[in-house]
Amino acid sequence: MPDRDLLLIAAYAFAGASAAGILGALVLRALRHTSLVVSLTVVAAVTVTAMLAGTLTVCKAMYLRPHDFSVVTTVVAMAAVVSLATALVLGRWVVARSRELALAARSFGDDGTFAAPGGAATAELVQLSRELAATSAKLTASREREAALEASRRELVAWMSHDLRTPLAGLRAMSEALEDGVAPDPPRYLRQIRTEVDRLDTMVGDLFDLSRIHAGTLALTPARVSAYDLVGEAIAGADPLARELGVRLVGERVDAVPVEVDGREMTRVLANLLVNAIRRTPADGTVAVAAERRADRVVLSVTDGCGGIPEDELPRVFDTGWRGSAARTPPAGAGLGLAIVRGIVDAHAGRAEVRNVRGGCRFEVVLPAAPGA
Repeated sequence: MPDRDLLLIAAYAFAGASAAGILGALVLRALRHTSLVVSLTVVAAVTVTAMLAGTLTVCKAMYLRPHDFSVVTTVVAMAAVVSLATALVLGRWVVARSRELALAARSFGDDGTFAAPGGAATAELVQLSRELAATSAKLTASREREAALEASRRELVAWMSHDLRTPLAGLRAMSEALEDGVAPDPPRYLRQIRTEVDRLDTMVGDLFDLSRIHAGTLALTPARVSAYDLVGEAIAGADPLARELGVRLVGERVDAVPVEVDGREMTRVLANLLVNAIRRTPADGTVAVAAERRADRVVLSVTDGCGGIPEDELPRVFDTGWRGSAARTPPAGAGLGLAIVRGIVDAHAGRAEVRNVRGGCRFEVVLPAAPGA
């Protein structure tokens, strides 16, 4: 066949198929909001119609005999029937799987969980099921965290109400005794009032700091400092309390490794850990402080002699309001110190950990090493 005739046949076929394709595109646009079954059927019909139009156009241009033309038309028509039937079956199958997935996804609004439907499905639907399952797991974990946080908040409110009411009642009683002139030792009453006011001021300050941490408004001023200096300042600040309670305060191993932190806030972290450790350690016990380099991290640790924390309570140690099963009354505090520790350490891109050791527990603050150190 000459090249010219071949090009002419191709042009006729393209013209006929293009006309059918344009018509099919218009139909698809008009039916774009209908069922997937309809869309697949239309696509199959457009494909077959384009082939049929191109074939018939070429047949007409070639002036085929009526018998040959009928044979070609019949073959193409049978192919069209099979294609449309296949598209219809496939479309109904895909729609059925989509409906099952939609019913499963509706459980998000009911019980908040998602269970992927069984049976075979297309790769896209399988991928969608996986994404929904992953989202369901994240939502479940988020709800559990929210429930735990809400429980700790309610617990904190209850404890704070008790801890605030006790000193306020004492202040009122002492002030009334002074006012009525029946206080046996007015100077002692005044000193006790000052002590209670300082304690209330500390509790209110802790609440304010914790609210800033939770709101993400804790302002940090990082600077390059030595872990040796941080530990030294913390030990110096806690030493009077340790002497008063008969607890030995020692530096186990303190390396002069640099860290880039807010010195004031990090000193507060160590001070909170040291005060907790000293108060929980019996007289003649030892509280050890250490600072060491581990790969690209700096670890500050405080080890006490409290006898250990129950294993089931270890995950809650840094929760707001946690005070331990045996620490329900002052001087246990309001359970804010360790929550503040975790908040400050998190703000420094570090992490706070705790684990039991022989005779007590070990709190660790893991911080990134200073760049270039």
